Amino acid sequence: MLIDGELVEAESGARYDNVSPATGLLLGSTSSAGDRDMTRAIAAARRAFDETDWSTNRALRKRCLGQLQSAIEAEREDLAEELIAEVGCPAMTIDTAQLAWPLADALRYPTGLIDSFEWERHLEGGGLFGDRNARLVVKEPAGVVAAITPSNFPIEVILNKLGPALATGNTVMLKPDPNTPWNATRLGRLIAERTDIPAGVVNVVPTPDNTVAGLLASDPRVDLISFTGSTAVGRALMRQAADTMKRTFLELGGKSALVVLDDANPGRIVMGAIGACVHAGQGCAINTRVLVHESLYEEAVANVTAGFALAPVGDPALPETLVGPLISARQKQRVLEMCEQARRDGAEIRTGGVAFEGLPAHLAAGHFVAPTVITGVRSDMAIAREEIFGPVVVLQSFADDDEAVRIANDSDFGLAGAVMSSSHERGMSVARRVRTGSFGVNGGMYYGADAPFGGYKNSGIGRQCGIEGFQQYLETKTIGYRLPRN
Repeated sequence: MLIDGELVEAESGARYDNVSPATGLLLGSTSSAGDRDMTRAIAAARRAFDETDWSTNRALRKRCLGQLQSAIEAEREDLAEELIAEVGCPAMTIDTAQLAWPLADALRYPTGLIDSFEWERHLEGGGLFGDRNARLVVKEPAGVVAAITPSNFPIEVILNKLGPALATGNTVMLKPDPNTPWNATRLGRLIAERTDIPAGVVNVVPTPDNTVAGLLASDPRVDLISFTGSTAVGRALMRQAADTMKRTFLELGGKSALVVLDDANPGRIVMGAIGACVHAGQGCAINTRVLVHESLYEEAVANVTAGFALAPVGDPALPETLVGPLISARQKQRVLEMCEQARRDGAEIRTGGVAFEGLPAHLAAGHFVAPTVITGVRSDMAIAREEIFGPVVVLQSFADDDEAVRIANDSDFGLAGAVMSSSHERGMSVARRVRTGSFGVNGGMYYGADAPFGGYKNSGIGRQCGIEGFQQYLETKTIGYRLPRN
């Protein structure tokens, strides 16, 4: 762990296992923080914010973020191998959102804003009784940030939290998902050994104990929670944080819809739907509902079913693998139970819905689920409403654009979505009507460190990345003062 500038074991000496989701074999172990470790780390972050010049020294922050960028780049290949091993992500994802994209700009973009952002602005007027008056609006760091990150795209989420949180002058408590701790502890080592980041500014505290992690929400010395994960945990954190009036940024679940209009190219539907298989469907913004115009529906069902049946499943280290393992045996069981519930509810499983068979012996204990296509689905079914986080897609038909938008919006979530149409104008019309935080039109990609990402409804509060994400880590102060009379 990294606590107060030192690489340390847990005070109790406790460690916990890091297990490969692909093989079920032990990769190694990780320090397991207890209450005293977490409390010590929070105290260090508080002291670093209150007693050092980190919050005001922009030149230092720029230099340190640049050092961290260089340090990560120097260990890129080791980090990639580590991600494949502990996350189970297919090797093909390393060159996109798993590593390459965040490494390109997750730190560089907020670092660039340190010089260009409007930290202060002046307002005239507002005086009483003829006094000349002026006001100064000042942006200041929020304080101690608790960054709690998930297992599916860990380094991507971590860097997109660390970058703006540190660039804006906050100190950070990083609590990684217990299933994937090593990428975070690697960053902790790099911060300690390769940067000038002052002691306590970043603390990396892994733990599998939810009670210990809960201290981040209940401790009044923590000012802001930045959480990416499930909606259920997000709600719990909001309740815990309410007692100390913490600000919360929550990037939560999704049940995003790909809308295929009647003028779409039928040959592109499979490529749009197969995204639900990438990384075994473990992505919050993946389009797990495919809504197809009734004129194209039967053809789409046949082609998507055939495509899913042929999707390459297996060893995530192989370049051809599209569908790797789920992160845990528990998650595998949950996905299979949801498929079985869909069957009981009257839906039809066209392919999949079972544990994947035919794997080589070294993957026999891995957490693999066959890519699954489900039809005959109503919007009130659990399979159409709940986030699955597995390689499962449901197909529904619609009669016109209005019905497509209605079905897409008939969801407790509002994270992302997409539309396919031969008409840009028609696609944009649908994009403006679907209530989500991000949306793709005809293959357009919304991702980037400069683009805000987050959701409506149960998909969260606030935005990560972009100017909006940068400002999320800032407080606003207004100072009024009298000017000399003319």
